Amino acid sequence: MSRTILITGGSGKFGRVLVAHFLAAGDTVVTTCRSDQSRVSLQSEYSGIERDRFHVVQTDLTRANQAEELAAALRELRLAPDCLVNNARSVEYLALKENGRVSRSDFAGEFLMDVIVPYELTMELVEAQGSALRRIVNIGSIYGLVAANPSLYTDPVRQSPIHYGVAKAALTHLTKELAVRLAGRGIDVNCVAYGGVEGRVDEAFKARYGKLCPKGRMLREDEIAGPVAWLLSDNCSGMTGQTLAVDGGWSVW
Repeated sequence: MSRTILITGGSGKFGRVLVAHFLAAGDTVVTTCRSDQSRVSLQSEYSGIERDRFHVVQTDLTRANQAEELAAALRELRLAPDCLVNNARSVEYLALKENGRVSRSDFAGEFLMDVIVPYELTMELVEAQGSALRRIVNIGSIYGLVAANPSLYTDPVRQSPIHYGVAKAALTHLTKELAVRLAGRGIDVNCVAYGGVEGRVDEAFKARYGKLCPKGRMLREDEIAGPVAWLLSDNCSGMTGQTLAVDGGWSVW
């Protein structure tokens, strides 16, 4: 049975993989992006998909009231998502000062994208008239479960900013809180904490990563979508409030 799935951050590395997977599965997909360039790129990439099965909404979720505006856009499209994947983020907030410290604004910005935006969008969709929402997956990180290992990096302070992991840890707890608060509405809320994924690092980094991970390698892009697809399926209807570590065993030692 076809579902309607809202995936935020569809122009990013994870977002593109997830959009492609669920469109291929026959679902109707709505995704968000910040720039007009990203919107045009996404629409062009999937120009062969039936127009009523793929929609791109351009929105800046860092701005106030954007959850309400996104919900209004969904109403205009006459779509009520069954599933929500909170995936949007902004690398702009990972910048550090010259002394290696995080500015107050960047710390707040990372927390905004990883915690406040998922909360606001979730509640907006839950409380929308005619809501069909049943499953939510938050896209997290192993650094929300464990601290960064300095041995992985040549410059740990700058290559693994402290506020990224702190915000992802808060997202893990938000998942638990929402699972409890929304259980009575029949909504499951879970999180996937991913390990490092190939594609943006050099061979030296991959080699260091492999020595620190039981599987001996980073994740491949083709390993991203499966866990989310499972959490959005009826096969895990008894699971809520959990964070699934998809990390090649990174967090077990």
